[in-house]
Amino acid sequence: MRRADRLFQLVQLIRGRRLTTAAFLAQRLEVSERTVYRDVADLQHQGVPIEGEAGVGYRLGVGFELPPLMFTQDEASALVAAARLAQSWVDPALARDIESGLGKILSVLPPAARVSAEALALYAPALGLDDVMGARLQALREAVQARQKLRLNYRDVSGDASERTVRPLGCFYWGKVWTLSTWCELRNDFRGFRVDRMDAVEVLPDRFRDEPGKTLADLLRQVKARQVEATTPEPQTWPSKAQQGPLVL
Repeated sequence: MRRADRLFQLVQLIRGRRLTTAAFLAQRLEVSERTVYRDVADLQHQGVPIEGEAGVGYRLGVGFELPPLMFTQDEASALVAAARLAQSWVDPALARDIESGLGKILSVLPPAARVSAEALALYAPALGLDDVMGARLQALREAVQARQKLRLNYRDVSGDASERTVRPLGCFYWGKVWTLSTWCELRNDFRGFRVDRMDAVEVLPDRFRDEPGKTLADLLRQVKARQVEATTPEPQTWPSKAQQGPLVL
């Protein structure tokens, strides 16, 4: 990659994240961290408002703009592929937004790139979610975004019913099923619930704020720690299989 192209890509990577480490930039650009430090210093010297420092991370100052980007033919095809796959497994409202956004992207591509992307022979038949599941997933997703508590009527793997009040943290797709990761107020701990086992979902007017130990970031750190622990053998002992997420009932 030419240095001019690398500097351009470096700015794009920084502008797309709130805080970007030199290690991340080095990995994406396939250069050493020393090269990243030198490139950042050169960009700062040229007036690009990159804030931060080595060992901490970088971010782009407010107000810095670059000309609109043009997707390559391969990038456009990748977007079409991702959109077609996603539309079969997300809720109807999100699927419509994907279609609308993709149309805007394709409309500004050069004719050859647009034709090539639209002709991509990769499809995902609409067999993923029925209407009930789609509506339920949309309600869960919107509750996560609005930070509203939920009341769930739920059946666990044994068929036992329970009612839970939860803080919805994120929706996760596992290839066959969707789960909702939450902070469960009954158990005072993280819990995951399969969307297809929910008998009823009520969005409550109560909103919640982040509290230490109860956030999605805390959950992800906990899962990662369990995975590391489960893959680190102890003397004379081998651990059980790593948990892949919060306890799913």
